[in-house]
Amino acid sequence: MRRRTILAVGCVLAALAFAPLGARAAAAPPRPAPGGPVAPIEPPSLAPRPMPGAAAPAPAPAAGAAMPEIGDVLAVVDKATAPPDGQGTSDYSAPVKLAVVFTALALLPSALIMMTSFTRIVIVLSFIRRALTTQNIPPTVAVVGLALFLTLFTMAPTLGRINQAAVQPYLAGRLPFEAACTVGIGDLKEFMVRQTRQSDLAFFVDLAKAPPPRTSADLPAHVAIPAFAISEFRTAFEMGCLLFIPFLLIDLVVAGILLSAGMMMLPPAIVSLPFKIILFVLVDGWRLLAQSLVMSFN
Repeated sequence: MRRRTILAVGCVLAALAFAPLGARAAAAPPRPAPGGPVAPIEPPSLAPRPMPGAAAPAPAPAAGAAMPEIGDVLAVVDKATAPPDGQGTSDYSAPVKLAVVFTALALLPSALIMMTSFTRIVIVLSFIRRALTTQNIPPTVAVVGLALFLTLFTMAPTLGRINQAAVQPYLAGRLPFEAACTVGIGDLKEFMVRQTRQSDLAFFVDLAKAPPPRTSADLPAHVAIPAFAISEFRTAFEMGCLLFIPFLLIDLVVAGILLSAGMMMLPPAIVSLPFKIILFVLVDGWRLLAQSLVMSFN
């Protein structure tokens, strides 16, 4: 009797549970037969619906679209700081322009470092100091100073062309500021393209979806600068690895001698340091290093 009661209660509960499903199945439209035509299902749009009376959204820029030039940026600043009637100058135009100028000056050193030979030189000099295991000798100030003057030496032809083609005509009033900046950046791009591997240039041109350039002037700056930077990093690391090899051999020889002599508690770096410094001085390492760095630039 108890089993029959439990079974009856279970049937009633099952009927109550599956009743909504049966109702929904009865209300749903019949499915097409297998193999019949099935209408494609479009995914719901995630874009927000425009409000009534709102302006249509601007179209997205095409891939590889041209970036604003320096003249366009200056025109935007002038228009943003102009009074509403467009006559005269507003009270805050001068402070805004000064803020823009100081911001550009703050970012200028980083931009020039990434667009010149300074990156390769300072990385190689840091590698040689690390290979010598002399800690902070030469000090960082001396390494950066030597890298800076070697950069001026290697960039002298390019800087001379920029001075002749852009700076002097601008100072003489024969060339506006926007055109002078364009000419100067063009000379820097020509230098960067000469030092950049073609595979890196092709990689960033493909990422930017830009048309293949025929000359360095057709190459956008936002494509040339990162391609030049990663190419310089690779070249600098290759030179640093080659510099490490002779000093590593000295460390291995000294470590083997100390191990065979039973002096395992004596750090090999302390014993090998004088030998590495003597070797570097005898071969006139700083002159060879400077010569290699200067000759590595085409």
